[in-house]
Amino acid sequence: MLDFAVNVRDTQPPGWLTDRLAARLPDLGRYPGAHDVLAARRAVAQRHGRDVDEVALLAGAAEGFALLAHLRPTLAALIAPSFTEPDAALRSAGVAVQHVVLDPPFGLAGARVPDEADLVVVGNPTNPTGVLHPRDQIISLRRPGRVVVVDEAFADAVPGEPASLAAESLPDVLVLRSLTKTWSLAGLRVGYALGAPEVLARLTATRPHWPIGTLQLTAIEACCAPEAVAEAEAGARRLTALRAEMVAGLRSAGIEVVDGDAPFVLFTVGDAALVRKHLHAKGIAVRRCDTFVGLDGHYLRAAVRPEWPALVEAIVDSGAAR
Repeated sequence: MLDFAVNVRDTQPPGWLTDRLAARLPDLGRYPGAHDVLAARRAVAQRHGRDVDEVALLAGAAEGFALLAHLRPTLAALIAPSFTEPDAALRSAGVAVQHVVLDPPFGLAGARVPDEADLVVVGNPTNPTGVLHPRDQIISLRRPGRVVVVDEAFADAVPGEPASLAAESLPDVLVLRSLTKTWSLAGLRVGYALGAPEVLARLTATRPHWPIGTLQLTAIEACCAPEAVAEAEAGARRLTALRAEMVAGLRSAGIEVVDGDAPFVLFTVGDAALVRKHLHAKGIAVRRCDTFVGLDGHYLRAAVRPEWPALVEAIVDSGAAR
């Protein structure tokens, strides 16, 4: 299957990273040490210019969403369309949720967030739209008594990370980051949260002992080292160029594409279900989008891949592109 549905960058981590992880396998007979935890936190802190106590290590950004209920919000406003995990996690914890649905082209300008919302969750760049919201628009969501959560799982796929708030020590902004996609670590689950120490303490208060394993700690430290950050930046530049080619190819075939800056592309077709069925028969997978609040049966999402011409050809061949 030619997989455009999953946004993990490569089929496996780079060799230097697997070597680093393999070297720690003999250490799995003992619990992670405090020195490993501190080394990982220091690496994250140095990568973003934050203090160590502004870093919480996570088993992927998804764990951060699962922990949001510990902040005890009374009303969570979720900017939509967006990743569905925060909705599921908050609702399962009994938190009231309200979606703030953005109209195409899915920008934040004019978004009507309820004043009473004491938790706001927004992706940047947003999954699945790929829209990168300006920093000032994210900051404008702040209110007294409110925590703004920014899902930056794909921020390191944007060259220079111009809209990121990861380096901003704002007392009421919590940034969630993932290393899973860029470093092809979906089977390990690695990420971290950046925020005020008081917010992080509330977020992680009830976690079990050793919530992050030795290999996860090693991966976080390695992927936040300066040379790894430089490698990720170079990869982001390559992805941006490839994305531009892919978007141009889709548009040249008469397919409408949402403007974005993520390592995936959101586009519309006449009948998404029919196109997906046709693509599947040709061994091509894309992400359905009618499961996202605010999107209907015309939208599909595809990861940026060098094989994009095969995708475009198959969509056109389906006869249901428009």
